[in-house]
Amino acid sequence: MKPEAPPRRWVTTAFLTLVVVVWQVLYQLRLWPVYLFPSPGDVFETLVRGISDGTILYGVGASLRRLLIGYGFSLAIGIPLGFAAGRIRVMDQTIGKLLLGLQTLPSICWLPLALLWFGLNERAILFIVVMGAVLSITLSARDGVQGVNPLYLRAAANMGIRGWRLHLRVILPASLPSIVTGMKLGWSFAWRSLMAGELLYGNTGLGQLLMMGRELNDMSQVISIMLVIVFLGILVDRIVFAPVERRMYERWGLVR
Repeated sequence: MKPEAPPRRWVTTAFLTLVVVVWQVLYQLRLWPVYLFPSPGDVFETLVRGISDGTILYGVGASLRRLLIGYGFSLAIGIPLGFAAGRIRVMDQTIGKLLLGLQTLPSICWLPLALLWFGLNERAILFIVVMGAVLSITLSARDGVQGVNPLYLRAAANMGIRGWRLHLRVILPASLPSIVTGMKLGWSFAWRSLMAGELLYGNTGLGQLLMMGRELNDMSQVISIMLVIVFLGILVDRIVFAPVERRMYERWGLVR
């Protein structure tokens, strides 16, 4: 009999423990100055202090507000546009090709354009977030629509399903895996775009705290804010995207 695999939670815990141990060993070796490579204890102390005095919590609230607004606009624009590009050949050959080319641009490239159009304010940051997320969402939705099995469309046509019912009952469920993948990519790209915008401008937010840590040579603050961002990304994936994916795979009878 094959030995049972260890639970995933224990594997993750063991790996994270190993990372912290290696981190502490490198700190003890003093390969870098202390102000450039703080210990895990220093980072944890900075993290606790930032949470206690509300600095980190206030920054999280400001960044999440910008992120949710920009990501919401990205979903509202990207999914319908992706459906249109996937179903209308002319749009795919024009707008679809344009979006495919624009996706190669890093989100930071939109920053000069945002500053010229909107100035140094919140709208510029939101524009960067939207442009960072909407392209991957649109292209994933387009690919999902174009990847629908033609047999499903023929069966729907034979049963007289057309128009909005075809899109709602056949195309949307069949393209959902690709759409969810695009939503996850869009979420990660939105985070990257937000940090790029907040590093340049923002009187509040996690990006501004990162910039403060850099200017003060406080690497403990920089790493603690990075850990907060990583934690938020994992939390959203577990709470939002993971249940949707699990339900989707169960619906299609697939085992991960």
